Amino acid sequence: MKKTFVAKKENIEKKWYVVDAKDIVLGRLATRVANVLRGKHKPIFTPHVDTGDNVVIINAKDIKLTGKKLVQKMNFRYSGYPGGATFTRYDVLMETKPERAVYLAVRGMLPKNKMRDVIIKKLHIYKGSEHLQAAQKPEKLDILNMK
Repeated sequence: MKKTFVAKKENIEKKWYVVDAKDIVLGRLATRVANVLRGKHKPIFTPHVDTGDNVVIINAKDIKLTGKKLVQKMNFRYSGYPGGATFTRYDVLMETKPERAVYLAVRGMLPKNKMRDVIIKKLHIYKGSEHLQAAQKPEKLDILNMK
């Protein structure tokens, strides 16, 4: 009789990856990074256990959006107070805070439960090509040739 494998903390090996986001479409980047953060690329993937790896995204300012999303897509924030709704177009958001646009896209592709807060902490986004995780010796991850 075969037993179902369930990953435990002792079995999980965490790696660090760096992704160069230059000229990559935002949605395509977000789906593939979310899969790496969750650990779906590993054979030991278990939905209720954090089996994912750490990801560093560089060059967030050079991400592309297709079609008219740059002008038509809006970011919505609500302060919690009456009349506290704020809408920001993505062309303004990409100019001022491109890290926020990438963060929101990846966060939206993660499961909507307690695991999302655990998983999203393993994501590090930088506007330029320099990052602070050099001590972890991250491997380069090719997002475009990944399935």
